[in-house]
Amino acid sequence: MKFFKIFFLSVILFFNTSLFADEASDWLRKEIDIILNAYLNENISNEERFLMIEQTINENFAGTGIAKFIAGNAWTKASKETKKNYVKSFKRHLALNIASMMQGYSDQKYELSSSKIDKNKVILVNMEIFSDTGSVVVTWRLKEAKNRLFVIDLLVADISLVVTKRSEFNSMLKNVDYNLEEFNSILDNQNEESLQKIINQ
Repeated sequence: MKFFKIFFLSVILFFNTSLFADEASDWLRKEIDIILNAYLNENISNEERFLMIEQTINENFAGTGIAKFIAGNAWTKASKETKKNYVKSFKRHLALNIASMMQGYSDQKYELSSSKIDKNKVILVNMEIFSDTGSVVVTWRLKEAKNRLFVIDLLVADISLVVTKRSEFNSMLKNVDYNLEEFNSILDNQNEESLQKIINQ
């Protein structure tokens, strides 16, 4: 009797997690399409297009958590105001990176090929993007918080965006002795250069 109880509970849990993973895929598809459709809309300027994409990314990425992780030890030494400015600058930096990446895929077909939940309750959704020369797999890592989903990382060909950014930022922070206030100025300048490239392309 105990075996059957455990078996049925396992079956129920499997179907519940599978159902939730499918719902996560549907949610992600809608958010991806918002970004891609912005590129297809020829009636808006490049700046308006980016601001639409930035809003979508800010609403759906766990920007503050990612920013804090990437800053590492520099975060603990910074003032509250500096942290606030850094998070704001980092979110724009993230939006600029994602927008540039997705632009390269805007005219290609994609499908969300599989999804699963790992042992840490992170939902992994594979997005296969097709081109004339083949395909590339992008894995979106999602986490539920506050009764909704957030993107916590993005893996392109198994390379983590968050890990890559942490390594990149650590090198830059090292040059300013992990002073987050000084780093904010560098990041703001980088963001402005990247934004101008997007606007004027």
